[in-house]
Amino acid sequence: MKNLGVQIITLSSDDERAIEQVAALLIEGFKTHSPNAWPHMAAALEEVEESLGEDRISRIAVDQSGEIVGWIGGLSHYDGNVWEIHPLVVKLSRQGGGIGQQLVGDFESLVRKRGGLTIWVGVDDEDDMTTLAGVDLYPNVLDHLAQIRNLRRHPYEFYQKLGFSITGVMPDANGRGKPDIFLAKQVTPNC
Repeated sequence: MKNLGVQIITLSSDDERAIEQVAALLIEGFKTHSPNAWPHMAAALEEVEESLGEDRISRIAVDQSGEIVGWIGGLSHYDGNVWEIHPLVVKLSRQGGGIGQQLVGDFESLVRKRGGLTIWVGVDDEDDMTTLAGVDLYPNVLDHLAQIRNLRRHPYEFYQKLGFSITGVMPDANGRGKPDIFLAKQVTPNC
């Protein structure tokens, strides 16, 4: 798939250089809003290598110069009916240019070909980026969720623009006042 000056291809388990680039991209992309996700190269490399399994999807966006500018990984749940995006990252200098949207579209196409029905993603809020962070969501979790507001470019709105719906929240997933917000999208059949 080509668009926006990038080509989306499968990350090869034989391409050590590309795997290292993706791991570095992962660290860079998450250091500002989820610094504990992949704090060092060993953790990032482990994540990338896990993405190369048979029941996984691992795709990279490569620009004309051969630089990897984005990556999306995914894994199957519920006998292949549901696929989780884990993770999605775009090079900081290229964010906002449509690469993330292109990666998610490619992912959805692959899930559709594999017979998947739903895609879901969890987006943590560890840095008070939404009105769900820094507060006790209990006992009225759904009331808080219904009134969510984006305070500082939290990615949940990116997914909503791509047709995802907020389906839930896990309070305190990353420590007190640090929830994980869940979004899902129905995979539309080929027409």
